[in-house]
Formats: sequence, structure tokens, C-alpha cells
Amino acid sequence: MRRAVPVRSFPFAALAMVLCLCSTVHAAHPLITDDTGVQGAGKVQIEVNGEYGKDQRSAAGITEKATISQAAISLTYGATDSLDLALTLPYIQTRITQDGATVSDASGMSDLTFEAKWKFFEKDGLSFALKPGITASTGDEQQGLGTGRTTCSLFFISTKEIEPWAVHANLGYIRNQNDPVWVNEEKNLWHASIAAEFALSKKLRIVGNLGVEKNPEKGATDNPAFAILGVIYNITDDFEIDGGVKRGITDPEMDTTALAGLTVRF
Repeated sequence: MRRAVPVRSFPFAALAMVLCLCSTVHAAHPLITDDTGVQGAGKVQIEVNGEYGKDQRSAAGITEKATISQAAISLTYGATDSLDLALTLPYIQTRITQDGATVSDASGMSDLTFEAKWKFFEKDGLSFALKPGITASTGDEQQGLGTGRTTCSLFFISTKEIEPWAVHANLGYIRNQNDPVWVNEEKNLWHASIAAEFALSKKLRIVGNLGVEKNPEKGATDNPAFAILGVIYNITDDFEIDGGVKRGITDPEMDTTALAGLTVRF
């Protein structure tokens, strides 16, 4: 039997972090850290990705387990040679159990995200971009699938390319407006992350990612931090597939998440 519960009654702050990351950062999957690359005027990119995460905690003799499945489709359009516009629609399923008994089971569409990425500087392999974003409260906050309010964000992105390496860094601010009854999270959040790519060949890249965000749970003293290791394989210049594993470095982050996706450009 499905039961709707407030987000804050979930035993894992990681659930909230999933919503934050899904709503504000859309990088070359499986990375969370974005790069400064843009599509070019008139070009289109479609990205489809999926994630499956598991977490387990024990306290006061009770074992709590969480599983989170996510699928998302992103459509990016090159408005100019230096400006991209993107729309992302995510679907999320969460399940929480305590000693094997289900205490929360919810699934549905999460909050729609609209973003723009403006590359404003590029020289000698170094480039900078700004990425503002806004979410529409399309997810059901009573089931933990959205914030219940319109949120916004702004990210500063840098990329340095020295073949066969590319290194990306993100600093971001998220204005996490949310429903005080069902969500009741911190409103001012920050994000910091760094990623690296190494090209083994023209088709295959190994990628790694480290990052941390402000914990949205009020009163929390430990922030979620993660590490990702993955690969991106170019079947053609305009079609690539990817996969990876994300591990939580700190307790508020999900223990392990499997990542997979595909990207098509035309």
C-alpha cells in the first residue's frame, strides 16, 4: 500500500540531495560537475539517463534502508554559438523501509528544470561559463517528489583542456524555496565540485568526479559529499553512451548509486 509522507519524515537527507542535484546540475553524464561546452547555434542534444541508489542506516536497534530510482530526459538547444537553453524532465521513485517494513513508497514526475548556459570566455584551452536555472514545482511535495515551490540557481563553470586531459570545476548557489509544511528545508544552499576526463582513445574517456553540497536538512552539521568513477564511449561523433558508479563519502550521501545514460546530437 502506497503511503504519502512529508519529505522531512524520510530518514535520509540523501533523498533531498537527489532532488537538489537533479534540479540544478546537468553535466555530461555520468558526471555531476558540468563543463563549459555548448552545442552551437541551431544544434540539438537529447540526453537520457537513469540512476539507481541504495542506502542503509542503523540506529536505536532499527535498520533503515532506502532505494532511489531516477530517469530523466534533457533537451538542449543551441540558441547561439555561445548560449544553450535546456529543459529537463525527471521521474523519481523512492522506497524507505524500517526492519523490512515499508514506511514510504512514492513515485512520479519531479520538478521541471529550465536552464541556460552562457560561455563568456575561451582562450588557450581555458573557458568560463555561467549557468542560471529555475525549477517549476511540478513534483508532488507531499510524496517527496518536489520542493512545492519555484526554486532558482546560478553556477559558475570553468574548464581547462590539455589533451588528453580536461578538468572542470563548478561553484554554485541554489535558492531552495520549499513548502514549509511538507519539505521545510534550508533555503540557501551551495555546491562545489571538480571533475576530470582522460581520453584513452578518440572514442573512450575515463571520468572522475568529487563534490560536496550544503545539507538541506535544517540543523544538520554534516554535508553530503560524493565521488564518481565512470566511462563515456562515443559510438559516433554524435552518439555516446556512458556508465559509472557514485559512492557517498559522508553519511548524508547515498551509499552507492549506479549510473547509465546515452546522448544524441543533431
